[in-house]
Amino acid sequence: MSTGPRAVTIGDVARAAQVSTTTVSKVINGLPRVAPKTRERVLEVVAELGYQANPTARNLRAGRTDAIGLLVPELDRPYFGQLATRLADALEPTGRHLVVQRSGLSRADELAAASFARLRMYDGVIITVVGLNPPDLEQLNFRTPVVLVGERPLPRTFDHVMMDNVEGAATATAHLLERGSRRIVMLGGRQGTTEQDMPTLRTLGYYKAHARLGVPLDERLVAPIPLLDMASGYAAVRRLADDGVTFDGIVAATDVVAIGALRALGDLGIRVPADVQVVGFDNIDETEFTTPRLTSVDPGNEEIAATVLRFLESRMAAHASGEPEAASEPTAEVTIPARLVVRESTRPA
Repeated sequence: MSTGPRAVTIGDVARAAQVSTTTVSKVINGLPRVAPKTRERVLEVVAELGYQANPTARNLRAGRTDAIGLLVPELDRPYFGQLATRLADALEPTGRHLVVQRSGLSRADELAAASFARLRMYDGVIITVVGLNPPDLEQLNFRTPVVLVGERPLPRTFDHVMMDNVEGAATATAHLLERGSRRIVMLGGRQGTTEQDMPTLRTLGYYKAHARLGVPLDERLVAPIPLLDMASGYAAVRRLADDGVTFDGIVAATDVVAIGALRALGDLGIRVPADVQVVGFDNIDETEFTTPRLTSVDPGNEEIAATVLRFLESRMAAHASGEPEAASEPTAEVTIPARLVVRESTRPA
């Protein structure tokens, strides 16, 4: 029974070009120490015979897969989708590709995803940490290089890139206070907890701005919501209005929450920014297309992606070297500064 034409092998190319298989391997892998005329002859034979290298086999022999794993809590949140795009775009010139996996919003789901055996097969792994705590990280038995992207300080088990949630939210709140708002809602905030999660840290920044500028605040304006999504932002603003709570500014925990708030304010006939000023957080692409365009805190999106990949490339290079000293270099923790991007949802100074 016929099994079809036999695939051309590296040995076929070597015989036709009258060189060794080692020389052919050097040519197709772009390695030096091959005479120009020999290189040209090998490439001509490769084209003539239609030889195609097997990158998977070659990478496995070299101990690499050219795949980077990325764990994100949700796939339908713009921030995480845009983070993945930035990382994938930056990896493309290196020949590596990004594999994205959903880890969920609960600690249990996140721990299960981080323990997934397939992650150990990648050249490196990037984990966006939401619920994992220090003991969880310490028990993750990774030999693969790992870099964390997170909201709060953690023991230096792995390299860790953080956004400055506290100062970012403080800057957003101060921006509204300096433009006349005195009753500012912290939409999606959280109080009375020792947690160091994102909503709590951004609420801390909200409190700090009031204290720094000497402006008293009404605790009723800290408005927790069940999910950091548009629907919850919308419902919370409608509920505040129905309860008769007056406000003239909103700092939203995320841009997605702020977009829901903008819709609610529009439905209530409240003008933005004339009646209520609104600031979001994350500076996702959609902020340029809301009505009005949304003022937002940029946590350093481009720099976060670049720093994560710089750490990961360094760890992967050390890992590939096989030198224990290089692979065990002390881990680093970096906080990327935030900046405010002013658009149409806040008033001029």
